Amino acid sequence: MKRVFWIATLLALAAFAVSCHSSSSGKAALKPAPEFSLTDLSGRPLHLADYRGKVVVLDFWATWCEPCKQEIPRLIDLQNRYSAQGLQVLGISMDDSEPPVRTFQQNFKMNYPVAVGTAKLADQYGGVLGLPITFVIDREGRIFSRHIGAVDFSLIEAEVKKQLS
Repeated sequence: MKRVFWIATLLALAAFAVSCHSSSSGKAALKPAPEFSLTDLSGRPLHLADYRGKVVVLDFWATWCEPCKQEIPRLIDLQNRYSAQGLQVLGISMDDSEPPVRTFQQNFKMNYPVAVGTAKLADQYGGVLGLPITFVIDREGRIFSRHIGAVDFSLIEAEVKKQLS
């Protein structure tokens, strides 16, 4: 009985580990990205539909998330290098309130729109069970890929370049 329990536990942990570091992409799996309407930290409306025709990197993150802190400078760099080609990074913080997000945005000098997300929005994108979760959305508003947890950022950059070409 103990052996069955431990085997089941190890299999569950392995499945969880794979799901936390997985990504999915492929033309057959392209689904429309759920629309949202938020207000960014500058007080401007933030609608996904406004970025149709651009490649969007949509990043769900939080100020307390260590992998997110490592990823933010890379997102800033992506925005700097590829915005002229049609890339737009959007940050959705899953913090409970705006003040720490505003301080974080200023300290990191984030160069893209940031808004505080909602549980409803997280559910629309398949739930946010771990952070960061990063989506690459094509120019037609379809989800090209989803990355859960810390990933090799060169993969995200390669996907962005593919969508931009």
